[in-house]
Amino acid sequence: MSRLAGKHALITGGTSGIGLETAREFLAEGATVAITGRSRQRLDEAARQLGGRLLPIVSDAGDVPGQAALAARLRADWPKLDILVSNAADVTHLPIAEWTEEAFDRLVATNLKAPFFLIKALLPLFSRQSSIILVGSVSAFVGHENATVYGAAKAGLLSYARGLSYELRDRGVRVNGLSPGPTVTNALAALGSERQAAVYEELRRTVPLHRLGTATEMAKAAVYLASDESAYTVGTVLRVDGGIGELAY
Repeated sequence: MSRLAGKHALITGGTSGIGLETAREFLAEGATVAITGRSRQRLDEAARQLGGRLLPIVSDAGDVPGQAALAARLRADWPKLDILVSNAADVTHLPIAEWTEEAFDRLVATNLKAPFFLIKALLPLFSRQSSIILVGSVSAFVGHENATVYGAAKAGLLSYARGLSYELRDRGVRVNGLSPGPTVTNALAALGSERQAAVYEELRRTVPLHRLGTATEMAKAAVYLASDESAYTVGTVLRVDGGIGELAY
């Protein structure tokens, strides 16, 4: 497969889940890929799994000044950037009574503020036919338990698809959102296997298709948005959520 042949792609939060699978799919489609993560150990493990033309970079997605350093690293190593997948996220879910200002600011910095300044820092590197993919969440569209802050930040992130598409249209940069529904990843591993299984079953019952999505399904949707096949797709949000964002449950 060569749908992304010759393209350079950056995926933030690429050491696990949707980010890791997107890197796998991009590499299989011929792209040169950089992934970021906070842990060198996890980056090394991801690199071992993925192989190929992979550049692993230690970078904290919640460090706003650090986005300029990430962009500088890519400008030093690559001639251009064709694809950015803004995937790294703080997935904290808490009831309102338990939120602190520090936790709120950390989530917003990671999920909303830093992606904006990363895009700004990367402007000189984007090619004339580049694609930015903002990974949101169905939580941006539906209310559910303990997701108020997370959903608000993801809604803000997805709104960039419209505003930035307009602002960057003369640069040849397309911006679109990808909105996953409940997806099987390792994000809930800290809950333990029994509690994780219970949460997945509860989520499954809310999805009109009566199953959870897979990280590979999200990654294949990202391939479409990254490729020239979506050259006429701009400023929109692709929902890959089993219908939960649109249908009653």
